[in-house]
Amino acid sequence: MSAEGGTRAVVAALGANLGVGATKFVAFALTGSGAMLAESIHSVADSGNQILLLVGGRRAQRDATDEHPFGFGRARYYYAFLVAIVLFSVGGLYALNEARQKFAHPEAIDAWRWVPLAVLGVAMVLESLSLRTAVRESNRVRGTLGWAGFVRASRSPELPVILLEDVAALLGLVFAFVGVSLTLATGDGRWDAGGTAAIGVLLVTVALVLGRETKSMLLGESATPEDVRRIRAALETSDLGGVIHLRTMHLGPDDVLVAAKVAFPGKTSVDTVAALVDAAEERIRAAVPAARLIYIETGVRRKESP
Repeated sequence: MSAEGGTRAVVAALGANLGVGATKFVAFALTGSGAMLAESIHSVADSGNQILLLVGGRRAQRDATDEHPFGFGRARYYYAFLVAIVLFSVGGLYALNEARQKFAHPEAIDAWRWVPLAVLGVAMVLESLSLRTAVRESNRVRGTLGWAGFVRASRSPELPVILLEDVAALLGLVFAFVGVSLTLATGDGRWDAGGTAAIGVLLVTVALVLGRETKSMLLGESATPEDVRRIRAALETSDLGGVIHLRTMHLGPDDVLVAAKVAFPGKTSVDTVAALVDAAEERIRAAVPAARLIYIETGVRRKESP
């Protein structure tokens, strides 16, 4: 996936969150609603997360150094993991603590009663526009994968993160809208606290999902099954003696390391083998452009023990 599509989705989400967050804080200041405060902090956390993703994308573009000879592509994974931590702590745990306090001391919404609903309605429209951008950019790269499969299989962190954040934002707005509406209708502030608690549980859940997926990428994921198939096919169609074993790993979303051991092609000169290896590397790069580092070793295929 190109970084450009992910960046567009991140920028769209950041613009929506900055505008929505400011209006949420105004609504909280006027009404004292716990759900509005939870949503305000949610917007702050999301805005910080989008800045982290942009910073990660920029730092990943640094050239390789002697200390980091494979480059800095994994910086995008590291900053995506920070997003999960921020969402869990600043968003989820804060909302749950606010809900606990509101349940202990419920308060009705007496002033500016309809302001929160108006703000939440506008926020839903803006978040929907942000989600539409993320969906459009994701559709360009996800192919036939379902949405859950795309989040799990994507080797680029930005779009899955923004998709999950935008979905969580819309659900959080629905929870806040229901909680505030019921508090206005009944005068019972516990409904507002319930909406706040639902937002907290939602954010903690999304943070845990993001943390699991980004941890896997930080530890080093292989190329996608489709890319591995293409790499193997490129090696098998060469004049080398077949693949003995093949290993791949993402050094970054757009940077794949390929290490292969192939059978020595019989009585052949070293120059011929070198030419065959070079040709195989060209075929691999043509099939999978992200395969930038390729190491091919020749060896003898040994019979496996029974």
